[in-house]
Amino acid sequence: MMASDPVTDALTTTALGLSLEPAPGPPPETPRVSVIIPHLNTPRLLAKCLASVAAQRLDHGSAEIIVVDNGSQASIAEVQAAYPQVRWLDEPHPGPGLARNTGIRAARSATLAFIDADCTAAPGWLQAAVTAVEADPGRAVIGGDIHIDFQSPPRLTGIEAYEAVFGFRQKLYIEAKHFSVTANLAMAASVHAAVGPFGGIAIAEDLDWGRRAYAAGYPTRYCPAMLVRHPARSDFAALIRKWQRHIRHDWHEHRSKGRSGWAWRLRALAMIVSIPVEAVKFFVSPRLSGLGNRLRGIAVLARIRAFRAADMLHVMATGEDATSVWNRAP
Repeated sequence: MMASDPVTDALTTTALGLSLEPAPGPPPETPRVSVIIPHLNTPRLLAKCLASVAAQRLDHGSAEIIVVDNGSQASIAEVQAAYPQVRWLDEPHPGPGLARNTGIRAARSATLAFIDADCTAAPGWLQAAVTAVEADPGRAVIGGDIHIDFQSPPRLTGIEAYEAVFGFRQKLYIEAKHFSVTANLAMAASVHAAVGPFGGIAIAEDLDWGRRAYAAGYPTRYCPAMLVRHPARSDFAALIRKWQRHIRHDWHEHRSKGRSGWAWRLRALAMIVSIPVEAVKFFVSPRLSGLGNRLRGIAVLARIRAFRAADMLHVMATGEDATSVWNRAP
């Protein structure tokens, strides 16, 4: 590994706070929490994620970290070499939900914590997750907060400003829609066993699982102290890919419930009509400051809502599902 590589440097200095189980030989104790990370084609972001997780501190006990690679074409050999104490697994079938299921089957703890490979855990994230789950071990499903990791906070890109307001509205998701994004989720292993596995890429697996948990009597609770940071999409094309997946998930659900084509067309029209209404949120959000940042965010909002309207009509005409836009390129 090259000494000048900042990712490599981070990897060699982060296992300071969290007591990790050693890889060789039988483990000396059952870990207090299993951290499960699905990964696809983002080795540098995975390295930063692992650095943040390894730096977590628990008041007592140990943690195991399980990374499940989901068929990456990009090599993760360097990251694996830097973290021999991590348990490295493979899930060849595409879909982060399936990768999480593979990690859950291998997990040894009664508490499960999930973070995505492109996220970083804020200090105190793991302790907040463990404390919340252990307070109600028979029913706990906990969703934390997600902030956008700005590259240059005084002057944001339009995509950073847009995603700061609309990217991860966890409190709204949990309280109104009864699910948490799986990029920041914790639960008792017994609850997952009762609710069942995450779904595949044909559906929005986090929304589907959260709704099933809620219906089974395991409502998700919001824990703002359980914080992770997510990078904004790198460009508009990446933002488009995100919405292409969501639109195809929504179309699948729309059809499965027997709803009409006209209802779908009206939803597409609502994307355009909503632009001036939703633009107000950029001026009242505490996550943004500065007029320029707010205006750049509004420009991206208008552009992405117009795209969503057009793509909704395209999906209706073609019947595409989420597998058609699953990005497996490094």
